[in-house]
Amino acid sequence: MYLAHRAEDGREQSILEHDQNVAELCAAFAVPFGAEELGREVGLVHDIGKYSRAFQRRILGENIWTDHSTAGAQEIAKYFWPAAYCVAGHHGGLPDGGGRTSHPSDPTLSGRLKRTVEPYGDFSKEIQLEHARFRPPKVLGRGGFTMAFWVRMLFSCLVDADFLDTEAFMRGSPPPRGSDVTMEQLLARLEAYTARWQDPETDLDRARCDILRACLEAGKAQSPGLFTLTVPTGGGKTVSSLAFALRHAQVHGKKRIVYVIPYTSIIEQTADTFRKVLGEDVVLEHHSNVDFGDDESGPPDPEKERKKLASENWDLPVVVTTAVQFFESLFANKPSRCRKLHNLADSVIIFDEAQTIPLPYLLPCVRAIAELTVNYGASCVLCTATQPALGPLFQAVTPDLATREIAPEIPAQVFQRVRYERLEQLSDEDLAQRLNTHSQVLCIVSTRKQAQAVYTLLGKGDSFHLSTLMTPEHRREVLHTIRDRLKAGLPCRVVSTSLIEAGVDVDFPAVYRAEAGLDSVVQAAGRCNREGMRPADESLVYIFQPDSAYTATLPHAMKRPLEVMRSVTRDCPALDAPEAIERYFTALHLFSGEEIDSKRIVPRFEGGVQDPYHPSFPFAETAREFHLIDQNTRAVLIPRTEEAKALAARLQNGERSRGLLRKAGQFSVNVYENHFNALNARGALDILEDDLAVLTDPSLYSKTTGLALLADGGVGIFL
Repeated sequence: MYLAHRAEDGREQSILEHDQNVAELCAAFAVPFGAEELGREVGLVHDIGKYSRAFQRRILGENIWTDHSTAGAQEIAKYFWPAAYCVAGHHGGLPDGGGRTSHPSDPTLSGRLKRTVEPYGDFSKEIQLEHARFRPPKVLGRGGFTMAFWVRMLFSCLVDADFLDTEAFMRGSPPPRGSDVTMEQLLARLEAYTARWQDPETDLDRARCDILRACLEAGKAQSPGLFTLTVPTGGGKTVSSLAFALRHAQVHGKKRIVYVIPYTSIIEQTADTFRKVLGEDVVLEHHSNVDFGDDESGPPDPEKERKKLASENWDLPVVVTTAVQFFESLFANKPSRCRKLHNLADSVIIFDEAQTIPLPYLLPCVRAIAELTVNYGASCVLCTATQPALGPLFQAVTPDLATREIAPEIPAQVFQRVRYERLEQLSDEDLAQRLNTHSQVLCIVSTRKQAQAVYTLLGKGDSFHLSTLMTPEHRREVLHTIRDRLKAGLPCRVVSTSLIEAGVDVDFPAVYRAEAGLDSVVQAAGRCNREGMRPADESLVYIFQPDSAYTATLPHAMKRPLEVMRSVTRDCPALDAPEAIERYFTALHLFSGEEIDSKRIVPRFEGGVQDPYHPSFPFAETAREFHLIDQNTRAVLIPRTEEAKALAARLQNGERSRGLLRKAGQFSVNVYENHFNALNARGALDILEDDLAVLTDPSLYSKTTGLALLADGGVGIFL
């Protein structure tokens, strides 16, 4: 018997059994995009290199290295070259394509296909390969991006199947994955939750109910495709978008709902809402700070184990994740990041706050959404109060990919909860003086430097500061205090960076916003009179020009939206009017040109089909370069609480695990390189890894403003 795996208890799995199991799983995963037969073939061929004598000696205990992936890639390349990427990369990751001049020693696909490998011909005694058929995807654009995306989806099917079968064998039985809860049951839970909303008393509540009903109706009546859901802030879009997704999934046979959130700062809020509506057992919250109990002692928790496993391949009915996790996975090349991608097929995908997709990556993200919609049966919803006018970008990909609006037309005055007022340039002192005249007020600025500077000028007893210089756990603590004071009518003046303006549920009678992109301004206004309990004329949103010293140091990615906002709204009385928002985004995308794909990711994939029979795609290269948040930051763990101190001690004693590092993220601040170096020069850090350190000088972390910004070895403030 030719062996594929040996378990610690002595059990053995043959190559034939493993390959057949992987083939059937891979085929099932590839059904939604018409690649069932090819998926089966890829599964059968992926491990035939293990038939070599060298590998059999290795699995029996001999200390030798063998390459068992290249043989299968060479075999399937005879039939269909693109599938060879999947087999070659099923352990190390999708390789770059290379070209005709690639040397056998090169890590590219072309190089590996030229290698001389250990003889593996005995596979033909047990496995017969055929020229499998498949349904080709609809070509979008020039076809290169489409083919590369298809390869990555087939790769996902293979590596997930390989992981699952290997895991089941090693454990002795399949692990507890998935859920038996149906979309019908989830929809019933949502309808029970929203039943109490059916007798609204105010115009605002009636509008929210109208939006909810429209989402339920559209979910049933609309065929799968690309949608927009434009709901003003405070219109209940979180639950309404979930209602559309559940009804649409139930009617059209969609497998799961994936909710993509722009920031980790609000993902927990959304996930908590979904758990209240649907129950704990069906919602997977997957982002960098979530912990599934890897380190916990005591009896095992089956529910945590199931969610930990589900985070690997997203096989629960409802997944709440971040834009960073979602899009970076779509452009990744490693098996662990890509194995979940096939589960996006036949799903409903909601992109919350769609306008926040970073401009330098906008085109690759749009292309990915288009592929999921056209070729993988996904229904994608761009959900926001400030719709980013992406229609022209989608239609440039394929003319028949038009967006359909889900929300009903609601009279503008229903959601008109604020009045905008423009101010001239304000110094920090003038701004603080104005803020001190309010009992409850929120001020949002664009830099951490200004947030700290303005806060220091306010009366401390009733004032609060929020920025990413505070740990996530610290920010939640302060937000809880802020909400309590607002509800109690107590004085509450808050100075924050933009982290508070996207989805954070707070309600102030007045808001000040430093000039920024129009979407940021409108989102900030959503924190003013959120529940519509005050007259709009008395709920003011002041747009002010900050001191030029702050705007001069803004990065280009922040300056461009500000300049476009000034230009398109100069003669516009209502900043949040739909026509103003459309003008803003149209101008922003038009003026940006190549900046919507600053790393030329789409052209590089499109150019990969110059030789259609041997396409060359930059999978590994793109994975290294595609990072939605480009600035390099390093984590500094702040031992400000007993739990954080205990975590720091464990890390300093050399303990490492995925769960421990995730927990540490709740008590850490991510800082730029110059800030990290300044802290280190002061002797304030115990550096544990290249990207992790512990703050050793507690005086540098304030209970009000967080981590001090250091410059020139002293305490100062800078960007």
